[in-house]
Amino acid sequence: MIKTGFDNKKYLSMQSEKIEERINAFGDKLYLEFGGKLFDDYHASRVLPGFEPDSKIKMLLKLKDVAEILVVISANDIIKNKYRSDLGITYDADVIRLIDVFKSKGLFVGSVVMTMYSPQPSVDGFIKRLNNLGINVYKHYAIEGYPSDVQKIVSEEGYGKNEYVPTSRRLVVVTAPGPGSGKMATCLSQLYHENLRGIKAGYAKYETFPVWNLPLSHPVNLAYEAATADLNDVNMIDPYHLDAYQTLAVNYNRDVEIFPVVSAMLQKILGYSPYKSPTDMGVNMAGNCIVDDEACKKASNAEIIRRYYASLCDARKGRIGKDVVAKIELLMRKAGVSVADRKPVAYALEKEEQTGNPAVAIELNDGRIVTGKTGELLGASAACMLNALKALGGIDDKIELISPTIIEPIQRLKVKHMGSFNPRLHTDEILMALAICAVTDPMAKLAMQQLDKLKNCEIHSTVILSHVDEKTFKTLGMHVTCEPQRQTTSCQD
Repeated sequence: MIKTGFDNKKYLSMQSEKIEERINAFGDKLYLEFGGKLFDDYHASRVLPGFEPDSKIKMLLKLKDVAEILVVISANDIIKNKYRSDLGITYDADVIRLIDVFKSKGLFVGSVVMTMYSPQPSVDGFIKRLNNLGINVYKHYAIEGYPSDVQKIVSEEGYGKNEYVPTSRRLVVVTAPGPGSGKMATCLSQLYHENLRGIKAGYAKYETFPVWNLPLSHPVNLAYEAATADLNDVNMIDPYHLDAYQTLAVNYNRDVEIFPVVSAMLQKILGYSPYKSPTDMGVNMAGNCIVDDEACKKASNAEIIRRYYASLCDARKGRIGKDVVAKIELLMRKAGVSVADRKPVAYALEKEEQTGNPAVAIELNDGRIVTGKTGELLGASAACMLNALKALGGIDDKIELISPTIIEPIQRLKVKHMGSFNPRLHTDEILMALAICAVTDPMAKLAMQQLDKLKNCEIHSTVILSHVDEKTFKTLGMHVTCEPQRQTTSCQD
């Protein structure tokens, strides 16, 4: 069983109180830049066991009467068709998804800001689409000399050219599909315009990671570096905080590097800078809610190893360079962990060696290991999932949960009518078949009742999983890693 290391209830209370305190510090309005994922923060839930993925949304719901959401997207990301690898959708599609989710939760979405705007068919088409959905879009432009030329940026020729975004609540949460969208620039631009209108507005950051009051080498912070290795983010001691307060605090390089510029901009906009360090700008209370440090260290070390395998696979697919892999290898050494610490890896590789075909191993939450091999009817992933459900339900391994007479017609459908070259059933297909069998077969029904027990189980494949299998495992809350090998000959080097 995974030990709880984080007090989520305490976090929700402390975090909402801290944000209210910061709103009051400025007077009329606070622009709060939200880093990371707002309502599906699975990284945080993995490294801080007990943290709920939707904690930030729950915290905002405590403030929903005074809060509104402002979504930011960069025109450059639309032009480049940038996508979220964890969801497999483009940034522009994610903006619409975010808005739908926010509204479904009862949060008010004010508008969308298009940063780095210049007329482009794809950009203007997206703006038109948002307008047709009843969403107001405001354009912000590239500023020559940004971010170093403070005099020009904080002037009519800089932020002054951006369209002012009308807001109606005291707390404006600025979020985006991913990093580099222009959240900070949007906040500061709004501060410029609010100040011209005599509105006392302030700015703060809400970044869960790195956790400022944990040591630099703490596995929670190292896991964050591993997660952002492709962005060249590096955790570091905040020198401004140390100088101002003689206290160690952890921040990351981009915030430390940009702080003098941000401080100068705030000085020019507000007439003073309210912060002595980039850490001062933050409102994150996560470090105060860790109740079992060892549990969080163990979970974070496991995440670093998972990130390492993910980087190997991304490098194999050509998505990242080998330098990213090397960086995470270094982080593994700092944390004192290796791939040998990931239990299902050895079992999966041993099964592959025995059978000569791809194999999968699952470490159940009670520590047991279940394996699956590639067969004529099932892929290794589907076979391993069925074996895991049998083990969890105490079902004899010899019992056939799904008869070949049911599997074979599905295979014929896939190959003859659906254009598939692979007749073996994927995990989603096997679950559908199992659900149908459960209507009349008590053993299949018992197996289906074990699905929730797969959450937080560790799984390793000896080949890169298909998108379907990987998505199914992640939907079930399982933690997936793969060897950087492709299964089909046509895809190999």
